This record gives sequence, structure tokens and C-alpha cells, in this order.
Amino acid sequence: MDIQTLTKEELKSLYDKDFYQWILENLGLLKAKEYTFVDWEHLLEEIEDMANRYLDAVTSHMGIILEHLYKWEYFKEDETMDNGWVKSILNSRDSIFDIFEKSQSLKHKAPNYVKTAWEYTTRRLVSFFEYPENIRLAKKYFGKIPTKDDFPQICPYAFEQILAYKPWLNNEV
Repeated sequence: MDIQTLTKEELKSLYDKDFYQWILENLGLLKAKEYTFVDWEHLLEEIEDMANRYLDAVTSHMGIILEHLYKWEYFKEDETMDNGWVKSILNSRDSIFDIFEKSQSLKHKAPNYVKTAWEYTTRRLVSFFEYPENIRLAKKYFGKIPTKDDFPQICPYAFEQILAYKPWLNNEV
């Protein structure tokens, strides 16, 4: 599709029909400084969505770190996954640091999402104890399959701990 042959309505409808072509058309319009023809409504939505994806990624990685820190501190005696948890924590931290390098402002925004990450964590912890192979652990630690209410309502870790705390080194140092 040639940029000059598309009407504004056709460009808007292209968003749902051929997203890749929609991107190319709008990119061409922006490069040509044809701002009046750009599909601003969808473009602004996409830019906002891009910003949210980075924040969602940081929040998700924080949730994984919190889950595995919590498991390490409270359930490691019964599990063989403790080294897997350490690797997961370190890999998630690396991913967060990579995002922070590209988007430094997220480092200042991320502490506000610890609560959200903890909510994600408690859901995953509940699911963990619902796995058939973990029912024995659930009964040992909780006397039942735990619910969200069986875990702290407020995140027991500070943002700084999410990024740096290494409880597995406490016995090694």
C-alpha cells in the first residue's frame, strides 16, 4: 500500500487487519513529516502499551524473585530446587538490571509495584502447594492446602532486598 493512496480511515482500519503494515505506514508518515495523516489514536495506545510492557516485565521478574526468596527462606529444607531458586533469582535480577539500563526511569517507578509483585507471588505460592507432588509439604507447613491468607499480606521484602538480598550466602560468609 502506498502512503499517498491510503485515507485516514483506511489507515485506521489497517490497524486491525494488518498490524505490521499499519506500523510501516505510520512510520513512513512520521518520517515524511505527514503528521496529519498519522493514526494518532492507535499510535498513542501502542506507545502507552510499550511503556506498560517494560513495567509489567519488571513486576513479573520481581514476583519471581519474591517467590523464590520466600521459598528459599521458608521451605528449602524439604526441596531439592534450592539451587534452581537461586539461579532463578539471579537470572530475574539480571533481567531487571537489563531493563533498568535501557529505561532508567523505571528504577524509580518499580518500588511502587512491589505490592503488585507480592500479590503475584502469593498466587504462585498457593499454586505451588496445589501441585500433587507438593501436597505433603502443604500439610507439613500449613496443615492443609494454603490459601492466599496463609501468607503475609504485606511483602516481607523491601525493594532493595528484591534486587540484592542473597540469603544463601549467609552461611557461606
